[in-house]
Amino acid sequence: MSPFIAEVIGTAALILLGNGVVANVVLKDTKGNNGGWIVITTGWALAVFTGVIIAGDVSGAHLNPAVTLGLAFSGQFPWENVPSYIAAELIGAMIGAFLVWIFYRDHFNRTDDPGAKQACFCTAPAIDNKVNNLISEIIGTFVLLFVIFNIKGNGTLNDTPVGLGSLGAIPVAFLIWVIGLALGGTTGYAINPARDLGPRIIHALIPLKNKAGNNWSYSWVPVAGPIIGAAIAALLYCFLQNA
Repeated sequence: MSPFIAEVIGTAALILLGNGVVANVVLKDTKGNNGGWIVITTGWALAVFTGVIIAGDVSGAHLNPAVTLGLAFSGQFPWENVPSYIAAELIGAMIGAFLVWIFYRDHFNRTDDPGAKQACFCTAPAIDNKVNNLISEIIGTFVLLFVIFNIKGNGTLNDTPVGLGSLGAIPVAFLIWVIGLALGGTTGYAINPARDLGPRIIHALIPLKNKAGNNWSYSWVPVAGPIIGAAIAALLYCFLQNA
């Protein structure tokens, strides 16, 4: 596989399983209906684990434009590769979201709640306060990137390529899990622009019955917040390294 294809497939698997666990919990008549937040956060952690396993050896398994940009900001990833990685991550996220719709199509048709259907694709704030929502996404993504930088800085990566894949799948899964458990209650912890924007586009395009709006007025928050958080983490890490 090329790095581009690895990022597409890895991100598609991430979204298929991550949004898939949301669908299993919130859609009507599924086996996992009403499984709760612990099921969702655990499922997302293991979804990241799966994506890292798929793409890690080829692309570094960024699976997230915030990771790609954070590594570039810190000088650990070439800027010329950033556009292709972000494109691959967005395409993969759209593919994964489409597969969730195909997989759970009968349950989407049985579910009356438009918000529950939308939740299977993209995030939404628990309380609509865009300033606080943006801060939540900034902090959550800062934690993600700062931990990644520090694991690398502690020498645990040896000579492996820089990226999520080089960290090893299990530490990353635990990191995503604790971010979801501790910091996911305000916005649903997108911490990944492609994870939110790609599925939101698919939600807008597919023929769902009784579909909610796409909340485009909010959609910039889970894009801008993670990018800002990644930049702050990169700048702080570089400053501390040079202090």
